[in-house]
Amino acid sequence: MARAWIMAPCLLVAGLMVTAAVLPPSSPELGKKEGECHADEMGSSFMVTAVGMKDRQGDLKLEVYPANDQDFLADDNALVAAGKVFRRVEIPVPQAGPVHMCIRVPGPGTYAVMLLHDRDSNHKFGWTIDGIGFSGNPRLGWSKPKAAKVATVAGVGPTPLSIVLNYRNGLGVAPLSRKV
Repeated sequence: MARAWIMAPCLLVAGLMVTAAVLPPSSPELGKKEGECHADEMGSSFMVTAVGMKDRQGDLKLEVYPANDQDFLADDNALVAAGKVFRRVEIPVPQAGPVHMCIRVPGPGTYAVMLLHDRDSNHKFGWTIDGIGFSGNPRLGWSKPKAAKVATVAGVGPTPLSIVLNYRNGLGVAPLSRKV
């Protein structure tokens, strides 16, 4: 009996090591090749307009996920390793004018879309500095929104989508009243 108790943790550690070996290395480049739109994109894609930006500094990161709670905002390495949908596009914030981004999706269907205004360009969401928004523009609370609230349908061609950015406001996050 004692031997089984000793073997179980060893098997767990070995299983975690094998799982880690299967995942692709973490990289901000994951999903970029698949998400990049072509000039005059005609395939299934989202043509996103960023609304309510706080300022014109940093980068914008647009990501597409499966529209279910288990996979929405899941680790990009795990999604790619499992062959699930994950797309990413990053651009420097344009210094003037409307902000439009295009991201390709595998085909018509339902997806969850997230837009991050990475004001300090560190490739992470910092709730005290960065802005965030989702397809469907749900009201944000203390946790990520449910996938059903952000699910949006892509057609056979480019699908327009407007995402309102939310920034720290007191103890929560909300759209700004003063926008750039």
